[in-house]
Amino acid sequence: MPHYPVEPFRIKMTEPIRLISTDERRNAMQQAGYNLFALRAEDVFIDLLTDSGTGAMSQEQWAAMMRGDESYAGARSYFRLAETMQAIFGFEHFVPTHQGRAAENLLVSLLVKPGMSIPSNMHFDTTEGNIRARGGRPVNLVIDEASNPISHHPFKGNMDLNKLRSFIEQTGVENIPFGCITITNNAGGGQPVSLANLRAVSALYHSYGIPFFIDCCRYAENAYFIQQREAGYAHKTTLEIAHEIFSLADGAWMSAKKDGMVNMGGFLAVRNPDLFQRICNELILREGFVTYGGLSGRDLDALAVGLWEALDETYLAYRIGQIAYLSDCLHQVGVPTLEPAGGHAIYVDAGRLLPHIPQSQFPGQALAAALYLQGAVRGVEIGSVMFAHPDPDSGAMVYPALELVRLAIPRRVYTQAHLDYVVETLANLAKQADRLRGYRITYAPPLMRHFTARFEPL
Repeated sequence: MPHYPVEPFRIKMTEPIRLISTDERRNAMQQAGYNLFALRAEDVFIDLLTDSGTGAMSQEQWAAMMRGDESYAGARSYFRLAETMQAIFGFEHFVPTHQGRAAENLLVSLLVKPGMSIPSNMHFDTTEGNIRARGGRPVNLVIDEASNPISHHPFKGNMDLNKLRSFIEQTGVENIPFGCITITNNAGGGQPVSLANLRAVSALYHSYGIPFFIDCCRYAENAYFIQQREAGYAHKTTLEIAHEIFSLADGAWMSAKKDGMVNMGGFLAVRNPDLFQRICNELILREGFVTYGGLSGRDLDALAVGLWEALDETYLAYRIGQIAYLSDCLHQVGVPTLEPAGGHAIYVDAGRLLPHIPQSQFPGQALAAALYLQGAVRGVEIGSVMFAHPDPDSGAMVYPALELVRLAIPRRVYTQAHLDYVVETLANLAKQADRLRGYRITYAPPLMRHFTARFEPL
């Protein structure tokens, strides 16, 4: 029987949720154009749409918010966050932002020109969207094992070094303003990146004079995986591992709504003082002054505490154990998932569960919609709705390697009984999988269509 880890906390406050009827769910989906982003949250029973900003803050974070200094410039809250930033990440310069996509927008708007390419292991949706919006090309160079859902490679988020070297040689350094890597690799199943790979990627970028940036929104979970899986790191603390990770980079950005343990916030950090000044100028124009960056003082204080709490190894053992429990339970009832379990979510393999639905009819979207209709559980499609795109040269549609439905677990929110309900719902759904049908898009914007597209069932 799968083991569920004991929560390293007690619950002080509750929020009511309710399970609406099948007819009400069907009507809600029709009103939403079968897009789960368009549902009213009150119509969702178990909400696994995202782990971004949906977690529960601790008593220490709520206490810190009471100390929030709302001064427009030079607030005490900023300097408390700055101390934490230096202690964990070690970059010489940083600006707070309201979330990760704001940090991405700042960096991309300053460095990316039309026709340029930005390599990564795998870009997630907002990174890819920001790059495409500036006329750039996001390029994914993750190892081949990432496309094999049953491979148990311990670091399936790793960059393929041979692919990266070949890409740089073929593209030309002048057409690559910076390179990056995402830890953990969200688009590829929340899979971690090893420190050996990070060192090699950093050395390769730098050998060509290409600045190296880390998308680090789940840096603590990645550090824990390194501690547990990579030879030579079992005796290291997650903080020591974080120091080593960020020492390799020229900069980093973060949606702190993940491993910052807050409901809103982010940052962009760099070493280059000239780039930092340009970032500050752009930040003031778009987000706010350099010491608040679109956040209130209380948000800055909550983040200063949350960044430390995310590195707590007792919490991380519970967090990763909770995900592993859900994975093991789903395997027991025959629901295929991407293996091994990642750090923040379970990725149900819609391609394997629904082999009769072609990618052009969006099997991931079909499964996500059916999961809500079956049990009011909200996940998100990670497949052809989110990532299929026309090739910029040939115009042919390029489909992702995997069709997934991500069930992202909010931090410190759901109990074992909630996850057991998700397992029961998916088990019932799997029994009737051959009866599910695909979808077609009736409306979609040109970029990041999954947020606002509308569908109808075929």
